Amino acid sequence: MWDYTDKVKEHFLKPKNAGEVEDANAVGEVGSMACGDALKLTLKVDENGKIEDAKFQTFGCASAIASASALTEMIKGKSVEEAEKITNQEIADYLGGLPKEKMHCSVLGRQALEAALADFKGEKVKEQEGEIVCECFGVTDLEIERAVRENNLMTVEEVTDYTKAGGGCESCHDTIREIIAKVRDEERPPARPKLSNIKKIKMIEETIESEIRPSLQQDGGDIELIDVIGNRVLVATRGACAICKAAEITLKSLVEAKLHEFVSPELVVEEVKE
Repeated sequence: MWDYTDKVKEHFLKPKNAGEVEDANAVGEVGSMACGDALKLTLKVDENGKIEDAKFQTFGCASAIASASALTEMIKGKSVEEAEKITNQEIADYLGGLPKEKMHCSVLGRQALEAALADFKGEKVKEQEGEIVCECFGVTDLEIERAVRENNLMTVEEVTDYTKAGGGCESCHDTIREIIAKVRDEERPPARPKLSNIKKIKMIEETIESEIRPSLQQDGGDIELIDVIGNRVLVATRGACAICKAAEITLKSLVEAKLHEFVSPELVVEEVKE
């Protein structure tokens, strides 16, 4: 039994805007009966590009009905440009959240909206792009990539929740893992170039001067760079820091943290007792 919010129950039991706009000038249809989810969204957009009316017809579960109902309420009164920015997560948030296994229903709503707005602008609705990864539900590699990027997905199970891919025979699981790894690798920040020892020392000195010393001096303390040996940064505390019982914490939470941020995450700060 799914744990639905009161808002989901409300939009399922008493859906808003069910049906079809008679004089619609924007229509979007996505999904298929074979996959278990299908949604038709019809809109009436006025001459100023504002959505006057929106209705839906769907074949699906309670989450699909609630998501479509919520979507129509969200977009009425909005301009086409504003509606284009609505994400599937915003649909779920409007409902107070959806069970993770039902997030694909909010994705279906976003896809129907994109198709309807493309129809209004006279743009040809894109045919299914990419290569089919999940034969059971007809999900492509590009659809999976988009879901992974937009929702920060990390596992096959999460991809299934958002796209249904992998929820059938499971033969596509390895390919889904490869897509997740590819997206995560692309988003990983490039590795910092290896620093020469001279460059490293200069950057440490600059960071101490601009980012660390001013904070310490506000409380009557100070710090002096004694030496740099490999990734070991040897420092001596001065002023109030030299007699402060929390000096060791300060060295880690301030000094080392700033050096990690501005120089290298491999640096280790050590205090030299004089």
